Amino acid sequence: MSRRPTLLYVTDLAYQARGRRYCDEDILLTSRLREDFDLALCHPLDAAALADRFDAVVVRNSGPVLAYQEAYDAFREQALRQRTRVYNPLFGKADMAGKQYLLDLTAAGYPVIPTVDRAEDLDRLPATDRYVVKPRLGADSIGLRIVSADEVRDHIDGQVLVQPCVDFAYEVSFYFVDHDFQYALYAPHADRRWALEPYDPTPDDLEFARRFIDWNALGHGIQRVDACRAPGGGLLLVELEDLNPYLSLDALDEAGRDAFVAAMKTSLHGFLARGTERER
Repeated sequence: MSRRPTLLYVTDLAYQARGRRYCDEDILLTSRLREDFDLALCHPLDAAALADRFDAVVVRNSGPVLAYQEAYDAFREQALRQRTRVYNPLFGKADMAGKQYLLDLTAAGYPVIPTVDRAEDLDRLPATDRYVVKPRLGADSIGLRIVSADEVRDHIDGQVLVQPCVDFAYEVSFYFVDHDFQYALYAPHADRRWALEPYDPTPDDLEFARRFIDWNALGHGIQRVDACRAPGGGLLLVELEDLNPYLSLDALDEAGRDAFVAAMKTSLHGFLARGTERER
């Protein structure tokens, strides 16, 4: 009898997220992944010490790495040095690497909320009375502020990004496994970001989301494209989550959850079969 693949599933079951219960999602996913894999859970602070005992490390709802940045950096350095299989692979160009990608995508003309990081570049943004100021290494809205046009220059210190405060109709998220679209959810009430409902994307919506998945070029893994419906009717990228995106599986019906689990299993089997080769 062949040996089943082994997974170290990294999660912080005690992490308190606003409007979400991360632990419920990981309890569900691990209960289903055990059908195909021998699996153990660990806290992110323990991942480096345990990683070499498993065929792959799956980073899921581990919370913002800002809370344990030194330990995460050590885990990442060790994993790259030892060619540890980490899912998602550690070559993501989006939130996994900070917020620089918002500047890069703005400069490249992608449909993203326009973003700058220098006071002298503010005139490149649409005229507005309010700005969003967010840390370059922010996560989960930590450190995000909305400031007036009169104040914004006082907040630009080289460690933040600046965007116009967009009066959007709603936020919508597109969920992908590898390069395959799985489902979309949206928040019809702008003041309740995590009161999510199923969303039926148009072909244009999916083309929008796929542009960012293609740009990031991760061969395997789970990604979430967060966007807002701008006043002009088009979508603008808010964030591209490629490290440990929360999946809001509780907003799906049973069939939707089953389909996602099946896609994740297929992805993990393919990832393990391919090994540590960097996919570009």
